[in-house]
Amino acid sequence: MNLPALEAIVRKDLTAVARSRAVLIPLIVVPVLMLVLIPALVAFAPRLAELPGSTLSQLQTFLERAPAGLKASLAGYTPAQQIVVMSLVYFLAPLYLIVPLMVSSVIAADSFAGEKERKTLEALLYTPTSDRELFLAKALSPWLAAVVVGLLGFLVYTLVANLVSLLTLDRLLFPNALWLALAFWLGPALAGLSLGTTVLVSARVNSFQEAFQLGGVIVLPVVGLLIGQVTGLMYFSVGLVLLLGLLVWILDAAVLHLAFRLFRRDQLAARL
Repeated sequence: MNLPALEAIVRKDLTAVARSRAVLIPLIVVPVLMLVLIPALVAFAPRLAELPGSTLSQLQTFLERAPAGLKASLAGYTPAQQIVVMSLVYFLAPLYLIVPLMVSSVIAADSFAGEKERKTLEALLYTPTSDRELFLAKALSPWLAAVVVGLLGFLVYTLVANLVSLLTLDRLLFPNALWLALAFWLGPALAGLSLGTTVLVSARVNSFQEAFQLGGVIVLPVVGLLIGQVTGLMYFSVGLVLLLGLLVWILDAAVLHLAFRLFRRDQLAARL
């Protein structure tokens, strides 16, 4: 394997990302919104319990149909505190997963489609790499960026969530086993699944916008997880996260194997 060439391609891609507003702005705005602003607003959740209306009754209805494990994790908290714990530990977990997915999708969408727009694809195709090495290099850039942003986002979220929990619960909630599994196991796996499909799409379309829109479909399963939690059909537990991560890593391997079989630089050159 031509490691120097792979390293050069990865470095070039990450440099292009840092110089592109269209790519860089979503990588900053979305994590700040989901991992800073939204968890910070949870600090006001206990006040909802003081307002007249159905807030607490809705909470009690949700808990009645919630799985036993979730009920046990909330035991000992007041109704107002349960809102905070459910929001920070459980309800916002799927939103965190969107961050590595989004980062990998945005950068992967720019991989080949961006090269076409910048008129640099022809030079890339003449690099001394095999088809498999070229695809692997173009996939490594978004995956590495997604993992780094995901882990940094986890640290920032931990700080914000702990500040909120100190103010509302007088205790720290993070880090915990659930979120460690999210950050170090399921998040990187989802980033890999997203980039594998998006890089393939990027190689077959002509613009960054097309590749990003088509590759963004991969976010839908995470939205389904969010809906499942809000409706009480399931909740994020350590066991579920580990199992989902295992399944996604297996899918990653299948997608990568398929990509190695489908990707051909001569077909890419024919679209120039």
